[in-house]
Amino acid sequence: MKSRIFMYLFIFSALAFIFQYVNSKNILDKYEKDIKKFKATIETQEKTIADLEDQNFDLNYFNIDRNDNALDYFVAQGYDTDKLIDAITEGLYEMNNYEGDNHPIVPFVSMTDSKLIINKIRIVNHKWILANFTDGVYWGEIFVKYDIDENNDLKYNLVEYFLYPKIG
Repeated sequence: MKSRIFMYLFIFSALAFIFQYVNSKNILDKYEKDIKKFKATIETQEKTIADLEDQNFDLNYFNIDRNDNALDYFVAQGYDTDKLIDAITEGLYEMNNYEGDNHPIVPFVSMTDSKLIINKIRIVNHKWILANFTDGVYWGEIFVKYDIDENNDLKYNLVEYFLYPKIG
């Protein structure tokens, strides 16, 4: 009788051990599968991030913030570049506060009830600015040259401009 009890205990222990082994193996296999899936996802996302960083670098190529030669030009003249860039940008945005129909720098008149305003500005280098403008319906872009005169006043000079045709 004792031998049967030991035999049943041995069989029960063996079955419990086999169950634990199979269950643990299934859990480990699932974890390994999940880890491989996450590693593949991470690898894909890292490649996407690297591609986006390259694309961002290319898109910001014509930007004064990335143009050391243009910044050095201002530094050599004794200007604080951060304050100067803000002043150049604000100077164009302040032109949006005008009376009447004629914008101070945009050579078009609004064809709607809204005023023409400059929306977005990109300072390309120490001499050029690109900006877009709209009246809410019609859109266009301007190419502006800027200088700082002997009184440290910013002077803007419109070089080129166009208005997109309204579609539809």
